[in-house]
Amino acid sequence: MTETAAHTLLAAYDDEMRGAPPAPPAGVTYEQDGPLLRIVGQFRGFVSGPRDLGVDGDALDRLIARQRDFFAGRGEAVEWKTRAHDIPADLTDRLRAAGFVPEERETVLVGRAADMAGHAPALPDGVTLRRVTADADMRRIAAMESAVWEDDWNWLAEDLIGRVAAAPDEIAVYVAEADGEVVCAAWLAFRAGTGFASLWGGSTLAAWRRKGIYRALVAERARLAAARDVTYLHVDASDDSAPILRRLGFHAVTTTTPYVWSPPAG
Repeated sequence: MTETAAHTLLAAYDDEMRGAPPAPPAGVTYEQDGPLLRIVGQFRGFVSGPRDLGVDGDALDRLIARQRDFFAGRGEAVEWKTRAHDIPADLTDRLRAAGFVPEERETVLVGRAADMAGHAPALPDGVTLRRVTADADMRRIAAMESAVWEDDWNWLAEDLIGRVAAAPDEIAVYVAEADGEVVCAAWLAFRAGTGFASLWGGSTLAAWRRKGIYRALVAERARLAAARDVTYLHVDASDDSAPILRRLGFHAVTTTTPYVWSPPAG
């Protein structure tokens, strides 16, 4: 990809993917604090801003402290989503100074939906894909994620249930199943008013990895996105997923790192 083309993808991402998502689930609110979007009522708080926050120095420190103190008053953790090309450049240093801790860095990938829709890897024998909307299926997905990550992911079921209930046309959730067991799950989130949709999920039980299931779920979601005239697909990819997606035609445009502040234990 040429430097100009990469710049075009990054500019489209900055312009269209950094504001408030559409249709918050019940109990979730979007708030604006200066340049920041603040999301309240999820499993943990969330903060994000434009590429250039337009504040620095002491004013930026106060803005950071205000987010931390807001969620401290609720007894909740908060994630501040940063990107590698954010301005000011010392944002992450100031987040650390305010008690925020970086989690795993991911690669922001963008690709054309029509290009991704053309891939059709064969599924392993006995594995089927299915779009799901039932609450019970969301809980099965959360149970699978809990097994993959060896942690309690029950919050995910409630998050997906709330999103489907609030705006069923803006999210498409898929499972890959074998003998009635969910072995992989992924979802597609549409971004109304933009040319983007986002791919999320994709965790797979260990015994079913490297069999083409993740790639098949990418293609399935890409076909739906292309059918709805979506131009771009966006993924925040782990180091495991990024190489697969790049082989499918996605392009890295930047990296993203969540900085998380958590209330003191007890």
